[in-house]
Amino acid sequence: MIWLGFMCLLVMAMIVIGGATRLTNSGLSITEWAPIKGALPPLSEAKWISEFEKYKLIPEFEAEHPDMDLAGFKFIYFWEWAHRQLGRFIGLAYALPFFVFLFRKKLPAGRKPAFWAVLFLIGLQGAIGWWMVYSGLQEDMVNVSPYRLATHLGMAFVILGVLFTLFLGARHGWPERRTQPMRKAAGVLLGLTFVQIIAGAFVAGTKAGYTYNSWPLMDGKFVPDGYFVTSPFWRNFFENVTAIQFNHRILAYLLLAGSLAFWLKARSSAQAATLNLSGWLLIAMIWQAVLGIWTLLMVAPLNLSLLHQGSSIIVFMLAVALFKSTRIRLS
Repeated sequence: MIWLGFMCLLVMAMIVIGGATRLTNSGLSITEWAPIKGALPPLSEAKWISEFEKYKLIPEFEAEHPDMDLAGFKFIYFWEWAHRQLGRFIGLAYALPFFVFLFRKKLPAGRKPAFWAVLFLIGLQGAIGWWMVYSGLQEDMVNVSPYRLATHLGMAFVILGVLFTLFLGARHGWPERRTQPMRKAAGVLLGLTFVQIIAGAFVAGTKAGYTYNSWPLMDGKFVPDGYFVTSPFWRNFFENVTAIQFNHRILAYLLLAGSLAFWLKARSSAQAATLNLSGWLLIAMIWQAVLGIWTLLMVAPLNLSLLHQGSSIIVFMLAVALFKSTRIRLS
């Protein structure tokens, strides 16, 4: 249980540091993927200059940092290096105890596939991370692909969700799974929460948070002009900043309404643990919505943007715990 809890904390830290890396425009500062050699940062001034010269060759440098000096480069390099270094540590922190517990037959038989899945997903996430960074190194790109950014963030939350589910199972002694009332409703809330996180990734990837910085209306209208301007239609959801921000707002309203409805229903038909978790989830949803509005009105400053992303982790974990509570009896 301690190991799984520690892994959850590491992945949470990874998501926060990943957010800081993106918000400080640091993600493309390391232009090569060197899983072993890259574990060490440049150790001499000559190597720092060499890395800086490589960075100057990519489109982002001219577009966003043309006046950057070596000290500024070291700052953004640190964030990306720390992000990758933590990824390496997470891989080792999971793999080594996993194989020890597997060899000693300490893992519950029915959950072994989930443990193996986490190992696979952590390795896959490293490849996805480079796949994302590589997209931003191309001649016609200034930032990474929003699609790949969303995939990378989504995978991080999938890994966290599986780890946290295993942690809850270990904490309660791997109880017998018995479906409780309201499981489908809890599943819908969890699914919508994950979709909202992905929608937030597209807000970040397209910089949609720097537009329409008013609330509750967008440019004086509830449904702003320009929602359907991109063709084909489906691209509006992922590439049209107007549609992307509008959808993010609507999903927030749906989650608030759904959380409130679930809590009201749980008061009469759910076990105590589910009721308590639904109350905490409702509070977290309200906080996240208020924080999102505040971030938007302030034109997405670094501190509020990072807090907003960090708070999404708490919302997601509460949604996972709520869903888990409808499968096992916790009280």
